[in-house]
Amino acid sequence: MSDTTYARLDVLKTYKLYVGGKFPRSESGRVYEVTDAKGEWLANAPLGTRKDARDAVLAARAAVKGWSGTTAYNRGQVLYRVAEMLQGRREQFAAEVSAAEGIGPKKAAALVDAAIDRWIWYAGWTDKVAQIAGGANPVAGPFFNLSTPEPTGVVGIVAPQAGYGHSLLGLVSVIAPAIATGNTVVVAAAADAPLPALSLGEVLATSDVPGGVVNIISGRTADIAPTLASHQDVNALDLTGAIAADGPGAAQALEAAAADTLKRVVRPELDPFAQDWTNAPGTDRLLSFLETKTVWHPMGI
Repeated sequence: MSDTTYARLDVLKTYKLYVGGKFPRSESGRVYEVTDAKGEWLANAPLGTRKDARDAVLAARAAVKGWSGTTAYNRGQVLYRVAEMLQGRREQFAAEVSAAEGIGPKKAAALVDAAIDRWIWYAGWTDKVAQIAGGANPVAGPFFNLSTPEPTGVVGIVAPQAGYGHSLLGLVSVIAPAIATGNTVVVAAAADAPLPALSLGEVLATSDVPGGVVNIISGRTADIAPTLASHQDVNALDLTGAIAADGPGAAQALEAAAADTLKRVVRPELDPFAQDWTNAPGTDRLLSFLETKTVWHPMGI
């Protein structure tokens, strides 16, 4: 047996989009370099296109009926399973967050823990949100008047692109509340830090979340977001990362495009660097993508 020692080459990871529960390459076949906080190369990420965004919307629309029809309790169980899978890959995510945001391993691990805890927090709300978003209404007359929340449908999300904790904790903070309430999402990942988002797709694929409920596209936000804003099959738009990605003018243009199809819109913070994702989330995002159905029913004699 030879005593020759060979230098081993690392197996570099090939990141792909996450659409419809699968991992397609970008329709363009192109990639772009992702670098760390010091400008050093980390990986090549797929350069998503408008066609990729349209494909993701189709997948999200196909998943709406099944996901919104799942009982709230079961959705909570499914989301809790995602947290379990995140916990199992904690070290990988901590390394990716550390590289993406230029922070130390301990801070990165703390942000990953916060992301896991936040996912569980939203999972716990699935069968409780109806109690704060609906109820029995007092009316004049012999009627029962009941209001119940229903998911809006397909939500386009421009993920957080700047600030402490944006690459995973911020991402979880915008995805989890939308799907907890029965919506499906298409996410334009942070262009400057897409690796945690693309790895999150791998976690979702190996959990119980049905394909198409979450779709993640990396690339230039200016290529992806306008398609989501103008697409007639997207019901709502979360512009959280729009200003950090392309400036205030781009965010306003996206909002104007969304108005043409009467989308619900969550506006971005004017100063994206001021948003602290470690703060308690509250219930605002849970309620942002819900419609209210009110039913009148005559009382019996």
